[in-house]
Amino acid sequence: MNRSRRTVVAAALLVAAAGCGGTKTVTVTVPGPTRTVRVAAPAEGGLGAARQVREFGYIKALTPVGTHYEMRFDPAWFLTGITANTAAHEDGAVDPGQPVPNDNYVLDEGRRLLTYIVPATAHITVLANAGQITSKRVTVSQLADIVNGHSDLKLFEPIETGFWIAVSGDTARSLDQQYRP
Repeated sequence: MNRSRRTVVAAALLVAAAGCGGTKTVTVTVPGPTRTVRVAAPAEGGLGAARQVREFGYIKALTPVGTHYEMRFDPAWFLTGITANTAAHEDGAVDPGQPVPNDNYVLDEGRRLLTYIVPATAHITVLANAGQITSKRVTVSQLADIVNGHSDLKLFEPIETGFWIAVSGDTARSLDQQYRP
């Protein structure tokens, strides 16, 4: 491999590593002198908050504040499989060795409400009833009306079935109602 091609390959590796977030020190060896450079650390090994997380829970309030909304959210764990069966048994919800209905169990350890910002552009879906279950996109304002009992939209299930929210820091970017048969 000629010198200019090695330089291009080494530079490409450094650029690829630099896009991963955080920094760490690595030693890059290419023909010629060995040198130590600073490159980005992988996101999973880096420091700081996760970029986006999904949480399950219950919307308790959704209030307009300036150009966005503030949501009060009661987080819970939506469990499935052996995790759901074991937790339900430990809580006395099912007998030992018996599965939970519909292979899910919601574990709500507390009633602490978390506050999230919900931008007016957030993606929101609810389960509507148009003769059958349908996923319907609504605005944050429409969801606030549903939460506050001021909506005429016919839901397939009440919002007490819970929502999955995608959160970046303190901001909920999307909210999707959970189907609970």
